[in-house]
Amino acid sequence: MTNTMQSEYRNLPLDALTESPNNPRRSFDEASLNELAESIKAQGILAPLVVRPVDHHFEIVAGARRYRAAQRAGLETAPVRIVELTDAQALETSIVENLQRRDVHPLDEAQGFAALMRLEEPKYTIEMIGAKCGKSPAYVAARLRLTELAAPVAEAFAKDEIGVGHALLLAKLQPAQQEEALAACYQEQYSNGTGKPKRILLPVRHLQQWIEHNILLKLAAAPFSKEDAALVPEAGSCVDCPKRTGHNVLLFQGIASQHDSCSDPKCYAAKVDAHVRQTIAAKPKLIQISTAYGPAKADSPVVPRNKYVEVRTDKPTNQKQRDWPEYKTCKFTTEAIVTEGSEKGELRRICANPDCPIHHARKQRPANDAAFKAEQEKRRHEEAIAQTTGLRVLKAIGDAVPIRLMKRDLLFTAERLTAALDERRIAILLRLHSVGKANGTTDAPAKLFASFLRKADEGTLGRVLVEVAVLQSAHSPTDAPKALHEAAEFYKVDVAAITAKVKQEFAAKEKDKETKKAAPKPAPKAAKKAAAA
Repeated sequence: MTNTMQSEYRNLPLDALTESPNNPRRSFDEASLNELAESIKAQGILAPLVVRPVDHHFEIVAGARRYRAAQRAGLETAPVRIVELTDAQALETSIVENLQRRDVHPLDEAQGFAALMRLEEPKYTIEMIGAKCGKSPAYVAARLRLTELAAPVAEAFAKDEIGVGHALLLAKLQPAQQEEALAACYQEQYSNGTGKPKRILLPVRHLQQWIEHNILLKLAAAPFSKEDAALVPEAGSCVDCPKRTGHNVLLFQGIASQHDSCSDPKCYAAKVDAHVRQTIAAKPKLIQISTAYGPAKADSPVVPRNKYVEVRTDKPTNQKQRDWPEYKTCKFTTEAIVTEGSEKGELRRICANPDCPIHHARKQRPANDAAFKAEQEKRRHEEAIAQTTGLRVLKAIGDAVPIRLMKRDLLFTAERLTAALDERRIAILLRLHSVGKANGTTDAPAKLFASFLRKADEGTLGRVLVEVAVLQSAHSPTDAPKALHEAAEFYKVDVAAITAKVKQEFAAKEKDKETKKAAPKPAPKAAKKAAAA
């Protein structure tokens, strides 16, 4: 559009004006129009409408809202500025003028930007539109993405059921995930547990955390090659994929800034499946394993977690770990691929032979052996440190759990999940929440904790759900450190600091014991005199 255009000012009958079909503004607030109409009745139209001649009438380029309000005010004419404009110039003028109005809905703004991008001549880019409108390229890219909102999401946004911040985050997702994420924008709130629930819109920050935790997948952990365009031909390479946060930085600005992620779980899963098939075809002798425990499925080649020992590739950090089976190899050690459960597609080295004397042996030691007793005492001491550390880490994880679900939902879930726990895990929860010990059959651990849950508030119930999830993921004592580590990493808990503090406390207790042992005992007579005094 040229900087200088020939224009003419005059008053035209409203009947000679028509609204542009390309006007990006689609929504007009009725109350606001009535207010403007009352203002026009009192003061008239202060700013002339911008129009252009089209056939035998004048098309409104800027001022559709003033035109409608003038009709309501009963005016017969309106002041206009007549300008000769091409379709592209008219569209650009309309968008720039509307952007200066505060009441333009972002969806209308997005449609205007999209209309400019669709023009054949002149050809617009995101950067050019930003320069014309005085907006950053990231702003324009985010607004353009609003045109790809799924219908239910766009409807909720148009009705102001979600804010622009929510809509911009949802627009970054694929349509299949948008509706699922839309439900995460709300929380139902009940009054005294009766009546119709009130739906509360949660902050944008909550939605961002939900997306990062439930939708985005870290590409650094992907088992497949991100450069392989032939793995899933229709998806292509991850390197230039617009659904990758690290590639489409304009769209994903402000989300998942700490890691490069895939925003399309369906495509990610398809690539993992293709990688598994490709790897098994290349190595037919690979053993297929699952990360889940349980009995082996009939006619399935997949070996469950309780039927193999994973041989670790990292080196032991102390002398004790050198004796652990997972740090040793045997003649049965072979390569395997995870085909079920978490970490699907990753390669492992395992021993699945039940007769292996190294990985499946039952060790027996004489109960009266002094060295064995000393080792057992040392192990108990280390387990006490590990247990206390684990409790502290689990508590810190609980402190980091936000309150999201309603109390009745939290209680329903917590009661049923804890009912499936064994007594050992319930005892951990009782200790963690300082509930006390069970006394007799009438005060069993499960019953005692169930009573505690019914009296707990929403925050405590939310913590319990996360704690139960951590305890359940630790299928065996050897899995507990890994389960705690994953949960701590998820909730950004500093495990190293907690471990150091626990060791310091235990060292102080040991030192106190040694001091008491070394202190001289008072003589019997002196003790009697002291007692008599």
